[in-house]
Amino acid sequence: MSEQVAFVFPGQGSQKAGMGAALATTFASARRIFAIADEALGEPLSTLCFEGPDDQLARTANTQPAILTCSVAAWTVLREELGITPTVCLGHSLGEFSALVAAGALDFADAVRLVRLRGQAMQEAVPAGVGGMAAIVGVEAAQLEALCVQHSGPDDQVSIANENGGGQLVVAGHSGAVQRLVAEVKASRGKAILLNVSAPFHCSLMQPAAERLAAALEQVKVRPLQVPVIANIDALANVDAARVKDLLIRQITGRVRWEASVRNAVHMGITRCIELGHGKVLAGLIKRIAPELAVLPLGSPADLDVLKVVAK
Repeated sequence: MSEQVAFVFPGQGSQKAGMGAALATTFASARRIFAIADEALGEPLSTLCFEGPDDQLARTANTQPAILTCSVAAWTVLREELGITPTVCLGHSLGEFSALVAAGALDFADAVRLVRLRGQAMQEAVPAGVGGMAAIVGVEAAQLEALCVQHSGPDDQVSIANENGGGQLVVAGHSGAVQRLVAEVKASRGKAILLNVSAPFHCSLMQPAAERLAAALEQVKVRPLQVPVIANIDALANVDAARVKDLLIRQITGRVRWEASVRNAVHMGITRCIELGHGKVLAGLIKRIAPELAVLPLGSPADLDVLKVVAK
């Protein structure tokens, strides 16, 4: 594959019982990744991925290591079967950890323990019912920014959490502020949908989670990056191992700048993306941001067969 390729890694929301099972059945390299995850966590994460149940898989503390493990398993299969080297890696929120493993910066066992803690910390940072999130469509970012300021107070805040592209923005914060903003958007004939989430991610309410992740990262070694990783917090390609921990900590409370990240990949000359892990969530987002980019999934053996044809 002579063209410039980006490896892209999904975040929370792409999970489903059965994820990774076919890859693990077919490829020893994928089975090895699931075995490492099971040992690192001291429990059968692989069984939860392969068999569910979905309600347990949907718990943030389980979802995050499960998605990371499936993505890294897919990346390992791709590396061993086709040997494709990416120009850049990027991941949506949690997916940044997967990208850092693929770039050689994080050891996988360290990463799976980190995202287990990250999921627990994000879940526990805000009591149930205190926070909320909403998807907003048809409102410009600058206008939504102003609405967030308008509906925020010292103890009642809402801010932009995700810039997903294609006109889709997500806000997060205290439930009252989120609901007031949603009501105003709807009154102005915009589209706003309250999301069924367990916590208000990527906003200031996540500060306790950021502090817990920072403490855990102190015990982890970051190795030199073999390829750049576009960070969520600033949408810039990073090759400096010394910056990795700070970028991951800031991401917890900062917005996911996915649209700008994809546009930066295009600016770097990327013409094709490979989405590694279960589902095709990022393919849909990328097509709305940069329709010219070809996006191929790798979450099953059949996907690999397609890639083998393309790579010839």
